[in-house]
Amino acid sequence: MNAAPPTDGALVDRYGRVARDLRVSLTDKCNLRCTYCMPAEGLPWLAGPELLGDEEIVRLVRVAVRRLGVTEVRFTGGEPLIRPGLVGIVAAVAALEPRPRISLTTNGIGLDRLAPALRAAGLDRVNVSLDTLDPERFARLTRRPRLPDVLAGLAGATAAGLTPIKVNTVLMRGVNDDEAPALLRFALAQGYELRFIEQMPLDAQHGWDRATMVTADEILAHLHGEFALTPDPVERGAAPAETWLVDGGPARVGVIASVTRPFCGDCDRTRLTADGQVRACLFATEESDLRGALRAGADDDELARRWRAAMWGKRAGHGIDDPAFLQPARPMSAIGG
Repeated sequence: MNAAPPTDGALVDRYGRVARDLRVSLTDKCNLRCTYCMPAEGLPWLAGPELLGDEEIVRLVRVAVRRLGVTEVRFTGGEPLIRPGLVGIVAAVAALEPRPRISLTTNGIGLDRLAPALRAAGLDRVNVSLDTLDPERFARLTRRPRLPDVLAGLAGATAAGLTPIKVNTVLMRGVNDDEAPALLRFALAQGYELRFIEQMPLDAQHGWDRATMVTADEILAHLHGEFALTPDPVERGAAPAETWLVDGGPARVGVIASVTRPFCGDCDRTRLTADGQVRACLFATEESDLRGALRAGADDDELARRWRAAMWGKRAGHGIDDPAFLQPARPMSAIGG
């Protein structure tokens, strides 16, 4: 195998995987303080000059789409809805040729107000995080009494046509693991696609413990008590969620089992942090700087070359099961989902 990264073409790594799905973090800030993500007092946020500007983000996405074969762009955070230039960024990316599919992962707060403008700008769909339907439990989990705002955001996204709407749920032992059936009933009633996500070692407190994590097998066991689940006949491809038909379909439920059922061999993602760093893997401990090159005057060919080199070094897997695994220094809020 060639030891040097390719000098043109797509984002290929040494194991033959091709990255076509770009996750772009627009900010490390968030208006919630979820217990599995960050401490109550928040985190030291990136200073303004460290963040990529709107035009810088659009330029790097343009390089990814036109020169590196990216076909899907997902905007994340922190909480991307608090990025002032979000609508303009979406519109600029939607105007690219070829046009990528554009989605957004959000906690839903404020989505009811922004959904029409985002849809008009070219956003295709949204993923909304929702871990509980109980207002008091929501307030304990997020340290903010904002459940009504999230539900309003979901309704606003539906009204604006940002579908299919996917709902992301993290179950935590002794906290909300009893809600799996209720959350699925809610999603089915509203026409949302529910995705349960195994809790991952990406918390700022570094308090993650695999022994207390609710596994994919446990999640499915909770659901089997009330629903008939059959494997989805549709090919999964590089999608992170393994899906099942609910009561014969067409509704589906998914589980993203990054820890117990890793899908690294089919991974097609590349990540750009809010401060312009390329991450080849969500759990990477190293990053490659594009911001510095961009601000130093690098042309698009040079930016593409650096991006290819960053992805060429991607490891075979995240290594969570390896005793030598080290949790990334950055938490999820600073990486982007």
